[in-house]
Amino acid sequence: MDFSYTQPQKEFCEEVRTWLEEHIRGDFSKLRGKGLTGHDDVDPELQIAWERELATGGWLGIDFPKWIGGRECSLVEQVLFHKTYVEAKAPGRIPNMGVTLLGPTLLAFASKSQQERFIPKILSGEELWCQGYSEPDAGSDLSNIKTRAELIDDYWIINGQKVWTSLAQYADWIFVVARTQGGSTRHAGLSYLLVPMDQAEITVRPIIQLTGGSEFNETFFENAKTEKENIVGGESNGWKVAMGTLAFERGASTLGQQISFRQELDELIRTAVANGSWEKAVLRQRLTDLYIGLEILRFNQLRMLTALATDSVPGPEQSIGKLFWASWHRDLGELWMEVRGTSGMVAGPSGHTGHEGAPFFLDTEQRTFLYSRAHTIYGGSNQIQRNIIGERVLGLPKEPRPKRD
Repeated sequence: MDFSYTQPQKEFCEEVRTWLEEHIRGDFSKLRGKGLTGHDDVDPELQIAWERELATGGWLGIDFPKWIGGRECSLVEQVLFHKTYVEAKAPGRIPNMGVTLLGPTLLAFASKSQQERFIPKILSGEELWCQGYSEPDAGSDLSNIKTRAELIDDYWIINGQKVWTSLAQYADWIFVVARTQGGSTRHAGLSYLLVPMDQAEITVRPIIQLTGGSEFNETFFENAKTEKENIVGGESNGWKVAMGTLAFERGASTLGQQISFRQELDELIRTAVANGSWEKAVLRQRLTDLYIGLEILRFNQLRMLTALATDSVPGPEQSIGKLFWASWHRDLGELWMEVRGTSGMVAGPSGHTGHEGAPFFLDTEQRTFLYSRAHTIYGGSNQIQRNIIGERVLGLPKEPRPKRD
């Protein structure tokens, strides 16, 4: 495999670097090196403003076709953008569900009119989206969804609850998986709905997380409504569309993510050398294992990107990368605390508040440790990823299910 860049690719990287240096000015300069793990060390509204600033340069739509307002960059250029972005230590990105998840989903499954209505406003930063998947009894087992939607006249009427809804308190729209077929169970009878958040029938309650921030929320629907045409992929086809959405989560940006991981690992090694932890043979071996694991992750993702280049919708093989990076970053967070020793166990004085009245300050390493615990749960837990790999990639028999009374 040839890892060298062509001249046009070098020029593209330079264009990205130059644009970033010209636009990370003023308040945006406060975001350098922040807004990363946990997303609660800076003002979310400033991060949202940065997303709109990226939109002015056309950087939100690098992987979208030109006819809908995108740059239509090649897969290689997409990878180079994310890689260069992280290398430049540009501001941490909010979880922009419209750009990373819904937009590609609409291109793959939606009607032309739906694409033309929603994608341009996603790419301009005018409309921010959140995701309505998980429920109190339907987290990793997404097929256990109980939120219901009924078509009455020209509207879907929605009742139920979603949880872990990232940035719902700032979102304009939410894409919701709901049960639209009465009496249906598991994967059957689910539909994928696009729902406006600005209505009294939707209530958002922030969830205070371990890091002190409130990125996540509970979202309640009490006769909330959306127009009947705001259904993607047709009625009862929601499971297929929802799985397509999750697959898009593991695309070109993952190599950029790994550059960020490399920066964290390099800082960890520097700290270990500085405080003498490097002299402990067992700890040094664990640091070496992290280095080897990151190399494995990089080469595996290059293989996944090769497969992605031949198929516009990622396949179940993408679960390999999710399983590996989630576990790797959790291990990094744990080792950070061991290298730090007792200093890692004590929060600093008030001065940063993840939410109003938070009495403590968490530094970057402490947030990494706490937030990385969630990596092996969200987006499909490690157990679910192993089932997908075993059943859908390796063709192994399905895991026996317990009998229900």
